[in-house]
Amino acid sequence: MDYHSFLASGSQQNQRCNSLSKKTLYTQITEAKSNKKLNIEDTYLRSCALKLAQQGNYIEAIALLSQLIDSHPDNAVNYNNRGLIYFQSGDSQKALYDYNTAMQLNPKLASAYNNRANYYAAGGELVAALADYDQALDLNPRHVRAWINRGITLRDLGQYAEAIDNFETVLLFGQLQGHIWAERGRTYHLWGDWNCAIADYYRSLTHLTALDTSQDISAYRLRLQLESWLNELLNPYIN
Repeated sequence: MDYHSFLASGSQQNQRCNSLSKKTLYTQITEAKSNKKLNIEDTYLRSCALKLAQQGNYIEAIALLSQLIDSHPDNAVNYNNRGLIYFQSGDSQKALYDYNTAMQLNPKLASAYNNRANYYAAGGELVAALADYDQALDLNPRHVRAWINRGITLRDLGQYAEAIDNFETVLLFGQLQGHIWAERGRTYHLWGDWNCAIADYYRSLTHLTALDTSQDISAYRLRLQLESWLNELLNPYIN
């Protein structure tokens, strides 16, 4: 339930961001702005914040987004992205505040509803979460993360058939297939269809192994989770 609003950062931007990281990003950007020697685009700062968040460096990522918010207090995307990083870092109340602020600024920002739904789901408020996922998909029917999260929530509610249908639908978009197979496999697992579960787990592991997950905390954690789920099925009597 990761970084939904961020712009994708290409390899050239990643190289620039790595170079910028030689000093504390927040400090260097502050100096650059105060001296007016560099014109760093907002999209570049967002991509750097994404890279830092992916690496688990939440403090600097939040600092970058807070600086963007100071410069553009009416930009809903910046609040939404900062809320996402607050949530990832464990500060859920600040995350909720930022999500709500983002929605007030832009009621049609689908990713803000998806992210707030993640907050509700983490707190066990599954019906509220489902309502927000549905709203996100009403606004953006191709929001793959919202589809995946919606399927997980349906599964948590015990609505296994609906969850499977949900994952079947989002597979048609051809994105994040490793994540989708993993969650569909878990749904089959809990529903008692172990053959389908094992098949999906192996599909997901094969797909993820082909990717470079060394810099993607979410994908790395998913691989560990998949190995644990497989172990439950293949070695049920081993603790």
